[in-house]
Amino acid sequence: MIWWRGKKKETGESAGEEIQNLNISLETQDKVQESAVSGEDSESRSGFWGRLIRGLQKTREHLSSRVEKLFKSKQTIDRELFDELEEILITSDVGVGATRKILDNLSSRIKRESVKELSELYRLLEEEITRLVDIPAEPFNIDRSTPFVVMVVGVNGVGKTTTIAKLAHFWKTEGKKPLVVAGDTFRAAAIDQLALWAERIGVPIVKQKPGADPSAVAYDALESALSKGYDVVIVDTAGRMHTKSNLMEELKKMRRVMAKKIPDAPHETLLVLDATTGQNAYSQVRIFKEEINISGLVLTKLDGTAKGGVVIGICHEFGIPIRFIGVGEGINDLRPFQPNLFAKALLGRYDEE
Repeated sequence: MIWWRGKKKETGESAGEEIQNLNISLETQDKVQESAVSGEDSESRSGFWGRLIRGLQKTREHLSSRVEKLFKSKQTIDRELFDELEEILITSDVGVGATRKILDNLSSRIKRESVKELSELYRLLEEEITRLVDIPAEPFNIDRSTPFVVMVVGVNGVGKTTTIAKLAHFWKTEGKKPLVVAGDTFRAAAIDQLALWAERIGVPIVKQKPGADPSAVAYDALESALSKGYDVVIVDTAGRMHTKSNLMEELKKMRRVMAKKIPDAPHETLLVLDATTGQNAYSQVRIFKEEINISGLVLTKLDGTAKGGVVIGICHEFGIPIRFIGVGEGINDLRPFQPNLFAKALLGRYDEE
């Protein structure tokens, strides 16, 4: 069943309190969005670049300020400097493996390029971070299939449903026709939450009653997308604890069923991660990757944490590309990931941009 913008919403009584809270949240989102749009032209660093800088402020204060202080306190590039830099990176959630890779590469380049100045070491550090987070992958091009099917997975509480709404809004502003799918049928509130978002951003939604077969909902959505010419279909999924085998089997079933309708669907399977969880994100990536072949990551809530360095560690350990990052509460604060801009903003080198 497709429900359009303006259609009266069905709301389960058991979900009433959660939906009331969601309405309050959406009103806050609207105010944030209006403020961001009205003030964007006056920003000295406008658009998403400015939002990225502000969104990474907590991480930057924890990481780049310490790096800057370290470099200013030293006169030469020596073992002691490397030991202190190692401590800064590890305690910034970059991870042991990624930290060692960065330091090994820095050491090799310093010798090869005869680097003497600490200002040059700053540049090399930025380049090595960029290299680690820039995972070779096929471009995220939704034009390669019509419709282009995106399956969104992740545990409860990471911002999965909000991410789906922001993705739909992003592609709508790009001139595409998105369709969202309420595939988390285990919670009535999850269906209603996505329906509210769909109404707010003006995109259609495919949903059924709570308890319906998620695979059947996804199949119906693809049928509708094919017949009505939608460009991109974004499928929500259940987010129960990622250690539950029954959830993984359900996700696998959804993939199989969608592939029967569109042979190569889903074209992307995005895992949404909450950056504020830090090291816990590693276990989520590991399990989902092993079970359902994740093709890309979405990092949310980077603006609310000093643990943004976890992006570097996850990229190094798993080799999965980050497709989108969220650095704010506004509807426009989810954008495609750009490795070089991320590294610049992370190290506070945006004045050179």
